[in-house]
Amino acid sequence: MSKVFVEENKVYQLDCSEALWATDAVHEVYRANKLGLKDVDFIIEQDEDIILVEYKNGKISQALVHGSNFNPNNEKIINNIPEKYFDTLHYLNVLGKNKPKHYIWVLEYPHGSSVMRKMLRNKIMKQLPFQLQTSLAAKNKLIESFEVLSIAEWNEKYKQYPMSEVKEKLQ
Repeated sequence: MSKVFVEENKVYQLDCSEALWATDAVHEVYRANKLGLKDVDFIIEQDEDIILVEYKNGKISQALVHGSNFNPNNEKIINNIPEKYFDTLHYLNVLGKNKPKHYIWVLEYPHGSSVMRKMLRNKIMKQLPFQLQTSLAAKNKLIESFEVLSIAEWNEKYKQYPMSEVKEKLQ
């Protein structure tokens, strides 16, 4: 089974060939089981931890053609990102995958910058269970870290899982 996953617009791919285990099929599993849960786009299991990846690209031609006014600061989007993380935990729990979890939102959008991504990260982190873990002195953490990265930042930090434009046209 291929571990090279193509995002829904078929413009970018994520090569998870070096992963211990990886999937992009959570959405299909939830839909097949008639669950109204949200999910992240990709899950990558490594020896010591799991990376959950949400991907959004407001710069690709499909987004621009549809006149997308994608605004990652929109309250609905900001609320949606934590929901996807929490709902995906059910999938991992059922599979018995209980390694430390890192959540990454790979985000590209017109006029995006590292400063804007850090501001988004700070807003969204307030809705993830970091404070809960601290207040309970949790032995078992639900999340280790959260980052908002550009594709270039992702490729720099996670060289073993390169994200690149799809080379061949997919049907």
